[in-house]
Amino acid sequence: MWGLVISLIMAIVIGFIGDALADNTMPGGIIGAAAAGLAGAWVGNMLLGSFGPNIAGFAIIPAVLGTAIFVLVLGFIAKLFRSAA
Repeated sequence: MWGLVISLIMAIVIGFIGDALADNTMPGGIIGAAAAGLAGAWVGNMLLGSFGPNIAGFAIIPAVLGTAIFVLVLGFIAKLFRSAA
């Protein structure tokens, strides 16, 4: 049970850090940050591997960088849809 709580807290923290690196383009507040943190940790692990400090199953450096990449791509796609409408 505590592992799940710690993982969600880490996803939220990683999501907010990645969002700040990507110029705050992620909507959704704390839920959006958690979703971006989980997706970004997966993207970072796939692209960069698992290195650096590891907390609650998250390799911190690849997770933060993956979240920043995820938020940038998501923001770019949102801008394309806004300009097309």
